[in-house]
Amino acid sequence: MTPSFSGQSQAAGGGQVSYTGGSTNDPHGAAAGSNALRRRRPAAHETMPAFIFMLTRDDRTVPDALDVYRRVRDVPNLRYVGFKDVGLPLDQLKRLAAEIRDAGQAVLLEVVSLSEADELNSARGAVDIGVDYLLGGTRPEKVIPLLAGSGIRYFPFCGRTIGHPTQLRGTVEEIVADAARLAAMPGVSGLDLLAYRYDGDVERLTAAVTAAVRVPVIAAGSIDRVERIESVGRCGAWGFTVGGAIFEGRFGPGPVTAQVRTVLEASAGRH
Repeated sequence: MTPSFSGQSQAAGGGQVSYTGGSTNDPHGAAAGSNALRRRRPAAHETMPAFIFMLTRDDRTVPDALDVYRRVRDVPNLRYVGFKDVGLPLDQLKRLAAEIRDAGQAVLLEVVSLSEADELNSARGAVDIGVDYLLGGTRPEKVIPLLAGSGIRYFPFCGRTIGHPTQLRGTVEEIVADAARLAAMPGVSGLDLLAYRYDGDVERLTAAVTAAVRVPVIAAGSIDRVERIESVGRCGAWGFTVGGAIFEGRFGPGPVTAQVRTVLEASAGRH
């Protein structure tokens, strides 16, 4: 299989913090190596989930990610920007991450690699790039030692993931049990839940996972309408990712910049 960060297609696959749901809406509220994500649980009316703009489509970083980022960089309240470990070579991702950091925004990398070698290579790449968050992946026991001392906040996938784009399978009970196991691991800062890539009751699953753990949960994948943003917020997700839906114009007419503004408004409860 082609290694991560090669720009080629491939199949997809800090210490524990105390948290029980809801968004801090603070991109650096948990600065590298800190425990600042510790929060009381907000009441439902107090907050909406944080929006993470992914420069990705079909689980790949888009070829013109840097140009797209430069168009949206100054959109007010855009605080989190991410990309995948597939689609662009490492040197281009490093340049992209540097510009995101220079703008004062948090940098996220999501791992969708299937093989162990590629996943571990992507974790090493995350350290080299200097991201703030590493999302995804399914081998925390081997990834956590690679992140030691980096200050990167690690949010592995919970549940059984398959295919590319990555899908989530299993019963709600199985996924909740896996989430609880992962959340108890030193070095896991939060969880990456493929909520709308699940083939069952999404709201039941998301609410059950966020209720079962005391770390923040990011709802990732296939959030392509305002109703889904509101849903993951009601269910206690700390944040959510949107990438392909923006590039496909799912959030109304207009360019990518307008789409990002629409999602930000929805995430703030103003839509």
